[in-house]
Amino acid sequence: MNEPEHERQADPQSDPQSDPQSEQRHWLYRPENWPRLWAAQIGLLVLVVSPDIFIHTHGHFSPAVFSLDMSPGFFAWYGFIACAAMVALAKVLGIFLKRDDRYYDD
Repeated sequence: MNEPEHERQADPQSDPQSDPQSEQRHWLYRPENWPRLWAAQIGLLVLVVSPDIFIHTHGHFSPAVFSLDMSPGFFAWYGFIACAAMVALAKVLGIFLKRDDRYYDD
C-alpha cells in the first residue's frame, strides 16, 4: 500500500488523459470547420470592403499624379500587401540573424 508514486499503476478508467473527451480538439482546429472559417472570413472581407464601392473617396494626392488611393478597397489590399511584405522581410532577416541552437548553452 505504501508504494512510491512513480511505481503505482494508474487505473485507466480514472486517468483523465485517457478520457476521449479530453482529447477532443478545439473547434477552430478541427479540419471539418476550416471551410466554414474560410467562408466566414471571405464574407467578412466582402462585407467590410463593399461599402467602399458606393462611397466617394477623396485622394490624398492629385488625381493626375497618383489616383490609386481613390480606388475601391485600396486600404484593404494595401494593408494586406504591406503585412505580407513585412512577414517576408522577417523571414529573410531570420536567415541572416539566426543563431546556433546551442548559442545560449555555451
